Amino acid sequence: MSPPPSGKSRESGTARVLGSGTSGIAELLIFHPVDTVAKRLMSNKAKVSLSTLSPIIFRDQASAALGRKVMSLFPGLGYAAGYKVAQRIYKFGGQPWFNELLVRNYKDEFSRAFGERKGKMIMQATAGSLTGIGEVVLLPLDALKIKRQVNPEAFRGRGVLRIFAEEGTTLYRGWGWTVARNAPGSFALFGASAFTKDVVLGVEDYSKATWSQNFVASIAGAVASITVAAPLDTVKTRIQNANFERKVSGMTVIKDLVKNEGMGAFFKGLTPKILVVGPKLIFSYTLAQSLIPMFGKYV
Repeated sequence: MSPPPSGKSRESGTARVLGSGTSGIAELLIFHPVDTVAKRLMSNKAKVSLSTLSPIIFRDQASAALGRKVMSLFPGLGYAAGYKVAQRIYKFGGQPWFNELLVRNYKDEFSRAFGERKGKMIMQATAGSLTGIGEVVLLPLDALKIKRQVNPEAFRGRGVLRIFAEEGTTLYRGWGWTVARNAPGSFALFGASAFTKDVVLGVEDYSKATWSQNFVASIAGAVASITVAAPLDTVKTRIQNANFERKVSGMTVIKDLVKNEGMGAFFKGLTPKILVVGPKLIFSYTLAQSLIPMFGKYV
């Protein structure tokens, strides 16, 4: 899933940051509206029907003209930009770094436990899981993005610096659930991608996969990741979209969700996320792969 090193050390690292960061910005502009739709569906506690779908998605712009409806799906774009670009840079650079660390120090252990071929795939998945756990440091930006998407009243005219100063650790609310979601989600993302390339497509060197092979592997990894992480992602979203002063525990969210909405509520917003996540990942992956060599000529 991650752009492979180009072999030029320091400059390739700079090129990776520029290429993955640019791909994150492009991905954001195209897919942020769909992410907003998914977040609003996950946060909605009422039953969804054709008659209620528009008010749930577009809120107070449900009766507005098409242009205003579309623009209403871009709340929190500034926070989303900071989060998405930082996340893509971290994920593109972090997973290969963790994988290299595992190969360097634990390759024999993985090979003895799973065999050489499966051990390579499990190391890819484990490196992804470690990367996902580390994403918790970006949680404040993610929390602000979600609040702007589904609960803009929580800001009450405050700017980002004032929010950071006043709320402090409140912005890390739900960090445990974020780790619980990211660890298996990222494991499934990179593990399913590696499995698809190796077992299904017969690619031994993942960095030499063709565009079409990466496309298939990306969709397999994305669907597996989103499905595995969906229940915990719903809990995390509801914790984060509450007002700053209202502390809601994850167990309370789960109890209320099961009691009032049923088990199916854990998978609210799953369909739009699956529909967009395959194209989103292949888009950002392909763009990063194209931009990194280009930037590598100059930096």
